[in-house]
Amino acid sequence: MPATLVVNEIYLSLQGESTFAGLPCVFVRLTACNLRCSYCDTAYAFTEGKKTAVADVTAKVRELAAPFRNSALRPPPSALPLVELTGGEPLLQPNALVLMNQLCDDGFTVLVETSGALDISKVDPRVRRIMDLKCPSSGEVGRNRWENIPHLKATDEIKFVIGTMEDYEWARQQIATQQLAAICPLLMSWVHPLRPEQQDKSLKRVPVGQTPISRKELAERIIADALPVRFQAQLHKIIWPPEQRGV
Repeated sequence: MPATLVVNEIYLSLQGESTFAGLPCVFVRLTACNLRCSYCDTAYAFTEGKKTAVADVTAKVRELAAPFRNSALRPPPSALPLVELTGGEPLLQPNALVLMNQLCDDGFTVLVETSGALDISKVDPRVRRIMDLKCPSSGEVGRNRWENIPHLKATDEIKFVIGTMEDYEWARQQIATQQLAAICPLLMSWVHPLRPEQQDKSLKRVPVGQTPISRKELAERIIADALPVRFQAQLHKIIWPPEQRGV
């Protein structure tokens, strides 16, 4: 039997986050997630998807990447477009590991966005792992798999999604006590408010009593506290409507 994955969508866009923000990227969004973060903007990927052979996924990635790989402007060697596995939670599907291995063998720079609630140690070491540490307002802070921290390497990234003052203070404490800046780049991403049609009923609620933080307040706190982090503005939500899929 050929290896398969349940795939929500595959598309070419610009990388909106991480240290790779702004670069062309082929996204492979896989179906299913074991968390229900309060701010999740891809709840449609919890259940929507089609079983697809891994070979067909790699073929689609190569098809979307072809204009870049065949371009006369291509510098040798070309690292574009990037390829990112996202979700949902891509590590829920074991064959995601097979796909990442194949994409690395094909010469792609491969990223994976993961919640941090699952074991990252089996991911191909060539893959750049962008791992969340869930903050209190997510409703999933208790699901952080702290055993992942020793597996992180300098080419990985840790992301904090910040929606409240409590999130910020919690993240600041983790950075200090666990000396995270010495491990890999750190990202802070502001929670973009969900539109009504994005507010899936299964999502957790922000704990009562937490104080919302604005995008401006988050930026100013990072500067005032001299935090060694990269502020993220989620470029795709600035370029296109925040609720638009496939971008």
